[in-house]
Amino acid sequence: MDEIGVLRAFVTSLGIGLLMGLERERAKTAAPGVRTFSLAALAGTTAALTAQHSGSAWIIGAALLAMVALLVVAYARDPRRVQDPGTTTNAALLLCFLLGTLAGYGVSEIVVGVAITATALLYFKPELHGFSHRLSSVEMRAILQFAAVAFLLLPLLPDRDFGPWNVINPFRIGLLVVLISGLNLAGYAALKLLDHDHAVVAMGVLGGVVSSTATTLTFSRSARDGTVPMRTAGLIVVLANLTVLVRLALVSAVAAPQLITVLLPVLATALLAGLVIPAYRLWRLSPTGERPQLDVSNPADLRSAVGFALMFALVLLAAAGVHDLLGATGLLGVAALSGLTDVDAITLSTLQLQRQTLISAATAVTAIGVAYASNLSFKLSAVAVIGGRRLLREVAASFACVLAGLLLGIWWMS
Repeated sequence: MDEIGVLRAFVTSLGIGLLMGLERERAKTAAPGVRTFSLAALAGTTAALTAQHSGSAWIIGAALLAMVALLVVAYARDPRRVQDPGTTTNAALLLCFLLGTLAGYGVSEIVVGVAITATALLYFKPELHGFSHRLSSVEMRAILQFAAVAFLLLPLLPDRDFGPWNVINPFRIGLLVVLISGLNLAGYAALKLLDHDHAVVAMGVLGGVVSSTATTLTFSRSARDGTVPMRTAGLIVVLANLTVLVRLALVSAVAAPQLITVLLPVLATALLAGLVIPAYRLWRLSPTGERPQLDVSNPADLRSAVGFALMFALVLLAAAGVHDLLGATGLLGVAALSGLTDVDAITLSTLQLQRQTLISAATAVTAIGVAYASNLSFKLSAVAVIGGRRLLREVAASFACVLAGLLLGIWWMS
């Protein structure tokens, strides 16, 4: 490593030491602070560089043992000098030393990312504790199941194409299932932490992340029963279904980044057109001071993940087969039918077909647009049947603007 590289390593280690040390200094519950953390990170970098120059890797181990010995001696001399001589700060200090060691080996990007993550875990202690106390046993089990699928099962799936038209790739299907489940789980967690401020916007957006269908049905019933004001329910329903467009953009950016430059303008046009009326109504909406309620089951449990994987595979096979037999027209028919109940499955299936160059980018974007339009039409019917004419009037104009923007975007793209 040249002198510039050595300087960069020390600057990186000093930065992460200051970052983590400032957080511990702010906590005022632990003796190690800014100076101790900074010195620990610099010691790790020094040990790594010394080991590289001398060719003796044992230097790092010896330095780590010395760090542990210093902590033991410090607390043994005066265990009462801090309010909490527990393991959190000690673990953070040892992590800081090891990150400094990695910085000495030139992996600065990973080191900085881990340091920021560790500092966030330290800083958000009250929020994390509060969230963990709110979790039920069913929700905790669902989180563990999601982690098992993401980190244990997914790496074991073969990354090969199988089946008719070679469109079934177990690893790709598993990866996309983890993506959707993780997105759902993040929205569900945010809903659990939702407070009363800006509740209408938050409920609409987060409801769209977790399940726009559940949000639409729940608030249609609430509006009919009078438990939620009609205008408030209409805004939440519209915002939830607009959030689906953002969700589709995020999923597409991960699953098929080569298509996002074509798809994003179409989704953005629909989103901007659909936001005009709800933005005006939000400006005119008087705060109620109450948080609307949305009861949805945890969307990341194992049964949901397996069910979505099976549905995704079936839709993928149907889309590939119909496209092979009938061309683009047949694929659009499948998109319209599948979109009635679920937009994610047909979207991911279409992206998979486009990734394998079985369909063009224009066909893929049109199929996704048709699926979303079909889903929006189904939601509008549900609003009319469950919520009644008054709620239908609240959402119909916004839905019409979304569809007009979607058609305009597809026409412009083609």
